[in-house]
Amino acid sequence: MDRCIYGFSAVTFLFFFFFLVTASSLPQNLEPVHHNKTGSGQINSNSVLVALLDSRYTELAELVEKALLLQTLEDAVGRHNITIFAPRNEALERDLDPDFKRFLLQPGNLKSLQTLLLSHIIPTRVGSNQWPEDNSGRVKHATLGNDHVLHLSRTKGNGKRLVNNAVITRPDDLTRPDGLIHGIERLLIPRSVQEDFNRRRNLRSISAVLPEGAPEIDPRTNRLKKSSAAAAAVPAGSPPVLPIQSAMAPGPSLAPAPAPGPGGPRHHFNGEAQVKDFIHTLLHYGGYNEMADILVNLTSLATEMGRLVSEGYVLTVLAPNDEAMAKLTTDQLSEPGAPEQIVYYHIIPEYQTEESMYNSVRRFGKVNYETLRFPHKVAAKEADGSVKFGSGDRSAYLFDPDIYTDGRISVQGIDGVLFPEEEVTVKKQSSLVKKVVQPRRGKLLEVACRMLGAIGKDSYLSTC
Repeated sequence: MDRCIYGFSAVTFLFFFFFLVTASSLPQNLEPVHHNKTGSGQINSNSVLVALLDSRYTELAELVEKALLLQTLEDAVGRHNITIFAPRNEALERDLDPDFKRFLLQPGNLKSLQTLLLSHIIPTRVGSNQWPEDNSGRVKHATLGNDHVLHLSRTKGNGKRLVNNAVITRPDDLTRPDGLIHGIERLLIPRSVQEDFNRRRNLRSISAVLPEGAPEIDPRTNRLKKSSAAAAAVPAGSPPVLPIQSAMAPGPSLAPAPAPGPGGPRHHFNGEAQVKDFIHTLLHYGGYNEMADILVNLTSLATEMGRLVSEGYVLTVLAPNDEAMAKLTTDQLSEPGAPEQIVYYHIIPEYQTEESMYNSVRRFGKVNYETLRFPHKVAAKEADGSVKFGSGDRSAYLFDPDIYTDGRISVQGIDGVLFPEEEVTVKKQSSLVKKVVQPRRGKLLEVACRMLGAIGKDSYLSTC
């Protein structure tokens, strides 16, 4: 009985006393290890990130969401404690330069915004009781942004806590098991972000004022070039202003900007992708390898067609099959520019399908289509329930309709190679006939000679 103390054994009492003494002697600045993620992979409701999103630092929380950093911060608190230095809302609303805030919110400057926000977060737990003293100088801490370091110090005299040159206004404002938040008076801007902003601002100020020189002449049209304001006024999807013959094969300095269109990141027609797509379709369709080889390897017409489609033009390609291309002789292809001229005559600068062409020839009997081989046209008419191009021996039938149709490029397969009708000039030989022209005498002279002859005096005048 003497070894029991109020219902406890002496051994139990000694163990409990030893536990209290050991717990009181532990240092206060040890970082507890917590697992912040549950088995489902979700962040705990008691996390410092939840506290940040539901705190008085709403402006900073919005920037974190716009910078797409929530997943990065979740991974950080899953590995270690973090310390967030959160600027007050007034520092981000009224005290921040509007141009700098506009720069941060632009989608193209997402990297700068992420660098700015990560430079406010330390991947360790630093409480207010762990701040360096006045005489210990500054202590460096690496941030989640690899190229930025924060310096913690105290002011001499009043002993205010500082991070870089910003005063900690709310030390240990929000504490959670996986981190804590200190409120600071202003935003901390890394040097790399400031330099990026200055660079963009200088470029914008330089490009804001454009010198106006002498008016320029468009070599393709021999007219004055239109201003950029007039060019921007063209509605999206409208056809190009220049005729397609004027836009064909200009030099690099003469190529106009892409025409506006509904597709693509900049709402421009991606002509190169569309031409590449229709050439791949020809190859997979089979029987048109020679035509694809001429467009890609033998000539640069695929690149030119892609540029024309990018500028807003539409094209219909009459593609001869391999059997028809095999009938071409070496002389027809060996002349300089002959392959280009042959293909040009098979490209119509309109968007036509098998149905539209057949309806046209059924209604009008014969239709002449413009070609890129200016000024030659290709004639089409109805024959045997199909569309027949050309005439005589140089004719071809619409053999494989609508091989490729995407609204900009239409490819129609034909069973022959088309050639324009030759211009026959008939030279008329003029025969020269020599005629002896008798001088005509006047009526007064004839009357005088007749009177002199009557009286026998006609020898007085030599002309009688």
